[in-house]
Amino acid sequence: MNATRLTLAALLALSVPARAQNPAASGRADTVRIQDDIRYLASDALDGRLTGYPGNDTAAAYLARRFQALGLKPGGDDGTWLQHWTVGSTAATREAAVAGRGTENVVAILPGRGSRAGQDVVIGAHFDHLGNGPFASAATGDSAHLIHHGADDNASGTAAVLEIARLLARSRERPERTIVFVLFSGEEEGALGSAWYADHPVIPVDSTLAMINLDMVGRLRDHRLLIQGVKSATEWQPLIDSVNATYGLDVHASGDGWGPSDQSSFFAKHLPVLFLFTDLHADYHRPSDTWEKINESGVATVAAFAADLARRLAGRPRPLTFVDAPLPQMASGERAYLGTVPDMTGEPGGVRLSGVRAGSPADLAGIRAGDVIVGIGADTVADLNDFQNALVKHHPGETVEIRVRRGDQTLALAATLGRRS
Repeated sequence: MNATRLTLAALLALSVPARAQNPAASGRADTVRIQDDIRYLASDALDGRLTGYPGNDTAAAYLARRFQALGLKPGGDDGTWLQHWTVGSTAATREAAVAGRGTENVVAILPGRGSRAGQDVVIGAHFDHLGNGPFASAATGDSAHLIHHGADDNASGTAAVLEIARLLARSRERPERTIVFVLFSGEEEGALGSAWYADHPVIPVDSTLAMINLDMVGRLRDHRLLIQGVKSATEWQPLIDSVNATYGLDVHASGDGWGPSDQSSFFAKHLPVLFLFTDLHADYHRPSDTWEKINESGVATVAAFAADLARRLAGRPRPLTFVDAPLPQMASGERAYLGTVPDMTGEPGGVRLSGVRAGSPADLAGIRAGDVIVGIGADTVADLNDFQNALVKHHPGETVEIRVRRGDQTLALAATLGRRS
């Protein structure tokens, strides 16, 4: 998941997962293969998979071989699995030292059958990560220059897409619409690979029914799955509910199609999208995001869920009803930093915190996990949007009153804000 387009509230929304075992996927998905894929992609040998660097290229070649072994058809350039493109020059790509480098998406096709075979459903995930930092690293000091393994972000989503491809390719009946699987490079610098694919699709976007994106699906806990983009089509909620009747997941579905991952590139093309993830955590964009912390059974569950959703989409007699939304206004430059860890699954008249970063301005001010932020300065905070809008009004170094609800009390605490680029 890229940091260049995260809202401030989402960037700080870090909660620590625990392993969960979900029997819904047992016997259906290959958890051993999932673990092997993630372990390899997050290994030291791939050096953090930075866009345009050798470890990223090696990952792409590995993924192409995995698709080939599943019996899919190549969808890249000139009959290959790879769609080549060159990274442009932006503030993010220059900071990451990837501007001008060649890289590639990995594209595979499961052909449809019958009259709808000329239409498609895109299922995607990004396979790049941060290399050795320090670009976009949440680590500090020397740790910011270590290998950022990116097991959850996003070897987990990549392995899930491979598993979805296996489940669909080996189904008794091939889907009616074509399924295009795309693994993107360049997401961390601003969803660049998905934007390239959306401009150069295998099947024209006006024949694409929808896009499903999987980013950070490796830490499923308490069977809780977050799905963003549900407001991008009027049919999404009943479809999700219907699929979930089999799985019994604690689904939190919300939001339009914009957001800090690759589905935004397709929503910008006026396509219905979904973004599946299992929440952020304290290892996000740190070297400690390693394969040992992945809940492979949870990845299997999410993959099986997404595969079933894709089957239903592929067989729909009618298209989805697209619902557009304006591009959100994003802050730029240096921003104030509080260091809170919002719980993204609920907004109880404010922003409930699942944690506070040690040594952060929030920690030093006495703000605690479990507090509900209800005000920042002169502003009332009822939800994450209020939180973000209030925080961006203040500057690094400024001391601001943070009002929190703690049990039956409302406390006014003074926090001297930090600095975030």
